[in-house]
Amino acid sequence: MDYKYKLARNLRKNSTKEEYKVWQILRNRNFFNLKFKRQVPIGKYIVDFLCEEKKLIIEIDGGQHNSDINIEKDIERSEFLESKGYKVIRFWNNDINNNLDGVYQKLIDYLGLKV
Repeated sequence: MDYKYKLARNLRKNSTKEEYKVWQILRNRNFFNLKFKRQVPIGKYIVDFLCEEKKLIIEIDGGQHNSDINIEKDIERSEFLESKGYKVIRFWNNDINNNLDGVYQKLIDYLGLKV
């Protein structure tokens, strides 16, 4: 099995608490009957959540993403994914821990869904 797929499987088994919270919203077509997968390899990256139907990638960022080097890496990553036709939306761990309803609403708004 390819290294990326082993790593993705390991990341699924060891989700952060924030990833787990978001997964509870997205899994089993709970979110507007959209199919989401988690920890999916795309190119040299592994994305947190992917909805192929909407070409949407959801990334969950912790504090380590706030350093200059990681900000640049995240920009490069998003540019690559967007060049493949995906839309990338990012949420901070803080958003998920303190305003999960707001995260849910932002996803609805971003996708233009009707409640």
